[in-house]
Amino acid sequence: MKKPKRASAAKAKTGRKPSAGRSKAALRRPAKPARRGASADGDAKVIRGLRSKLKQALQRVAELEAAADTDFLLDIPNRRGFERELQRAVAYMKRYRASGALIVLDVDRLKPINDSFGHAAGDEVLKAIADALTRQVRASDVVGRLGGDEFALLLWNLSETDAKAKAAAFEQAIDELPFVFRGQHVTAGASAGVAVLGAQSDAARALEEADAAMYVRKACRRHEPRISLASS
Repeated sequence: MKKPKRASAAKAKTGRKPSAGRSKAALRRPAKPARRGASADGDAKVIRGLRSKLKQALQRVAELEAAADTDFLLDIPNRRGFERELQRAVAYMKRYRASGALIVLDVDRLKPINDSFGHAAGDEVLKAIADALTRQVRASDVVGRLGGDEFALLLWNLSETDAKAKAAAFEQAIDELPFVFRGQHVTAGASAGVAVLGAQSDAARALEEADAAMYVRKACRRHEPRISLASS
């Protein structure tokens, strides 16, 4: 009499429906991976955002560094930028036994132009000189402004003779630049000094040599007819 009861109880047990609580728990289980996926997507979005901000920050740093090395008026390397390029060039020459030349060029009478016609006129002269120098050099060469009315040029693969000829050509090009301020025709000359660059060169010493040669040249040019301030 007891055996049928146990069988009936077992049958009832196997046929029992899941409780409402268990059904809800079962429905909630698949949601867990979805939450993990949503979290991963959020993390990826944050990472992408951080990478974008980092890229923008690095770009801004590069822009600031470039601005720090560039003359704001003439858009060519300033003294800091030019000296950096010169040091790199000397290091390359030492390693590969290359050669070149450094030319320091000073505008002969920028101050009288500024005094007579104002600094806007002086700025126009500087811009015209920078353009004239840039047009006469190769893409691998560097034209920079050391400050005030002084320029410097880094020229690759030139002998001393060729470098001096190039310096004379720069002087002539600047001597021939015409300007008209307040009805007056004005010409501004320039004096150039040369230092040869090679495997034994030192950047700072080369600048000193070219600068000294420029002052010698300027003294010579005082006796040459080169600058005029005459009414039209």
